[in-house]
Amino acid sequence: MAAERGAGQQQSQEMMEVDRRVESEESGDEEGKKQSSGIVADLSEHSLKDGEEQGEEDPEGTRLKGQELPVDMETISLDRDAEDVDLNHYRIGKIEGFDVLKKVKTLCLRQNLIKYIENLEELQSLRELDLYDNQIKKIENLEALTQLEILDISFNLLRNIEGVDKLTRLKKLFLVNNKISKIENISTLHQLQMLELGSNRIRAIENIDTLTSLESLFLGKNKITKLQNLDALTNLTVLSMQSNRLTKMEGLQSLVNLRELYLSHNGIEVIEGLENNGSMFKTIPTHAGTRMKFM
Repeated sequence: MAAERGAGQQQSQEMMEVDRRVESEESGDEEGKKQSSGIVADLSEHSLKDGEEQGEEDPEGTRLKGQELPVDMETISLDRDAEDVDLNHYRIGKIEGFDVLKKVKTLCLRQNLIKYIENLEELQSLRELDLYDNQIKKIENLEALTQLEILDISFNLLRNIEGVDKLTRLKKLFLVNNKISKIENISTLHQLQMLELGSNRIRAIENIDTLTSLESLFLGKNKITKLQNLDALTNLTVLSMQSNRLTKMEGLQSLVNLRELYLSHNGIEVIEGLENNGSMFKTIPTHAGTRMKFM
């Protein structure tokens, strides 16, 4: 298994990067999604395969994933010397037995049946943890992973952002398609460069003024009514606010490095308040889906 994992590692890494680009496109503009329409179609089909529509409540508190039964971790052989471990879609129900991976830097547990984040304390060399598409309700037990740079818990059942404040080396955080209603508990993530919170239930942009290293912020498909609290993000180059409830352009004057701004499917009719952005705005896509005029 170790040999297979080593041989297919490059392909696995490339697929993970493609998937993450799709996550960003979930919060990006329509043109971006069209360019990757095949990938987006696959992702949509997968995310709804249990019959759970976006925003639909799950009365049992868990997704059945086609009534799949969890696999016994004792049947999975782990290479103690592996630096990259890919266990995508192995039907893993519980994180256990990974303490032998003293050298692991990348751990992919996508598309499994995991309900709890646990038993990872020994993986102190871990740089990337991927828990995309599981059944996780709470971010917890990550305090020991102080070297972590990339964390993906998209397509789960999260309602709160918590348990990440000790991950001060984190550069990319993906929490797409959960049930998160508030941006909170990330003020210590000073090295964060990308924050992906698309397809949640967020109503306000808040508690991000300390994220001064942030370069990409994706908040598409939420319930945000106002552009605010962005003044400190002077390094921001990409801002996605598509499919929200915006009616006015405001709060962007300090974003002097902005290169991409996505505002489609809002109620904005007038583009204004971008005087400080100068000629850069000429390169920004404005596929609005509504009537717009420039002031």
